[in-house]
Amino acid sequence: MAVLGDITAERVDAMVNAANSQLIAGGGVDGAIHEAAGEAALSAALAELGGCEVGDAKVTPGFALPARFIIHTVGPIWSGGGRGERDQLASCYRRCLQRADEVGARSIAFPAISTGAFGFPSRDAARIAVTTLSATPTAVREIRLVAYDHEMLDLYTAALADLPSSVSPRPSG
Repeated sequence: MAVLGDITAERVDAMVNAANSQLIAGGGVDGAIHEAAGEAALSAALAELGGCEVGDAKVTPGFALPARFIIHTVGPIWSGGGRGERDQLASCYRRCLQRADEVGARSIAFPAISTGAFGFPSRDAARIAVTTLSATPTAVREIRLVAYDHEMLDLYTAALADLPSSVSPRPSG
């Protein structure tokens, strides 16, 4: 399901953070999650992880967030699409679901990974999110795509509607 809202308020087992490769507090979704989780506790947990590669994901507790876990993933910086950015973004979604399965999460909320400061085109990002999540085997039963504005919500909604009728969309509520 696609929803409009503040990802830090989502009541789910796991919340995805669009992080940077150093796993230090940044802006946008990352900054909001750090602030809502409790900057000191989250930063200390992240320091022990030693960073994260683009397309991968790592897990910390949710601390003060309503989610039990935060899954930190590093999306690609858009460079025109010729450097594997689409595959890297799809990997973010797959790895987050794998990490969610590892910790037993049954519900997860995703932001629009890489669409902010990393410059990934929003329409492509929405399509990649929906197609990857619908094709990835997982024990997660509820997947929320949390849009930060109406434009992103419309892009998610259109991408969900474009799924082939033979595919049962995983992102459902």
